[in-house]
Amino acid sequence: MNMTFGGEPVTLEGQEVKVGDMAPDFRAVNTDLSIYNSTDDRGKVVIYSVVPSLDTPVCQVQTRTFNEKIGELGEDVKVVTISVDLPFAQKRYCAAEGIDNVIAVSDYNGHEFGKKYGFLVKENQLLARGIVIVDKEGKVTYVEYVPESTDEVDFDKAFEEAKKLK
Repeated sequence: MNMTFGGEPVTLEGQEVKVGDMAPDFRAVNTDLSIYNSTDDRGKVVIYSVVPSLDTPVCQVQTRTFNEKIGELGEDVKVVTISVDLPFAQKRYCAAEGIDNVIAVSDYNGHEFGKKYGFLVKENQLLARGIVIVDKEGKVTYVEYVPESTDEVDFDKAFEEAKKLK
């Protein structure tokens, strides 16, 4: 897949996930420094909202949009925002911006999500922008890798796909 970051070509490391794949299990770090384990979310629809850094304008739009609209999807749908920002910065950002309907987890320690889902940018070790939706059984039902990391995800398509799984 051809990707750019700020207009410059970049290389994604790891295995790109595809619709129909079983979602790889991964661990990341919650804002309270506890471990987030993706297997704990089996039985829920999970939207992984992948961003390079919460503290940038496009990432803020992505996080705020999911935070505001998650209520439309019902209690069986969870949004997990993933970046490589340190957990302390994620916690501070979420508190300052009133982000309380989605959770933020950090992939800074080992980049397990980035490598297993194919979102890790080799050149800067940030995550590329995108969305992965996993159904209640753990199967990938929607994937978007945004070709230019400074562009927005397709919110309408993601919400349409998530609503099918409620």
